[in-house]
Amino acid sequence: MTKYVLLILLLAALAFGGWFWMKTDPQKLDFVDRVAPGASEYAGTPTVGIAYGTDERQKLDIYVPTGRADRAYPVLVFFHGGAWRDGERKGYGFLGRALAARGVVTVVADYRKTPKVRFPAFVEDTAAAVAWVNGNIGRYRGDASRLFVMGHSAGAHVAMMTALDRQWLAAKNLDTAIIRGVIGLAGPYDFLPLTTDSSKIALGQWPDLSETQPITYARADAPPLLLLTGDIDTVVKPRNSQALSARIAELGGRQQLKIYPGVDHADIIMAIARPFRGKAPVVDDVMGFILAEKAPVA
Repeated sequence: MTKYVLLILLLAALAFGGWFWMKTDPQKLDFVDRVAPGASEYAGTPTVGIAYGTDERQKLDIYVPTGRADRAYPVLVFFHGGAWRDGERKGYGFLGRALAARGVVTVVADYRKTPKVRFPAFVEDTAAAVAWVNGNIGRYRGDASRLFVMGHSAGAHVAMMTALDRQWLAAKNLDTAIIRGVIGLAGPYDFLPLTTDSSKIALGQWPDLSETQPITYARADAPPLLLLTGDIDTVVKPRNSQALSARIAELGGRQQLKIYPGVDHADIIMAIARPFRGKAPVVDDVMGFILAEKAPVA
């Protein structure tokens, strides 16, 4: 069965309610990206299942640009969403391919989740993955001095915690200054009191819940932030991005806030896949942010 026949069957499924089926399963979205008409953007083969720790979840995949370059490429480490309990890196090949095709060494990392662990285990994993990339990405044509961190939903929470709260990278003998910028897609940054079962399970046992909130660690010298969200997101409301943006700006830090009209919680990650880029210019905005942050002068 050719990929075009599969695509026709998929489109038929969408016509009968498959839209929700796909929006809630990144692996199906990755499939759609693969079989979409037109030439594939990325001709490379990712290196998958690299361990950055001893747990089965502590693994990452690396997508390296295939073109020739006179210098190492910028690097982005992505953490997926899933309410701290669901999801896995294998569903996000569409993101790895999209950014690698545009000249970014893209790392898609997994992390431990509930109910096996609680906060701060998934933030510790995020810091461990970033530390591994910082120390090893040169072997994959990546420039560790241009290292960016990105996440969607719960992944944006753990990415932002790692970038703003110094203790997690300090435990790896690193400073948050190794991060050139943080990109948050529909992230929860200021969400007390906890109102969902998933957040209560993941974070609710922590003695001081303010310590689970990225906004608590907002500071003027934080890495630059790009905060992207949709105005009809009812899962993680836009006020999270707005609050963090306002707080960083108030302190004199660097931040950009973009609120996409007509975009919900799933749309913002779907917009990275080839068939759905018309939903929002997420890929263009991410690339603009990365390319604007120049490498430090040696």
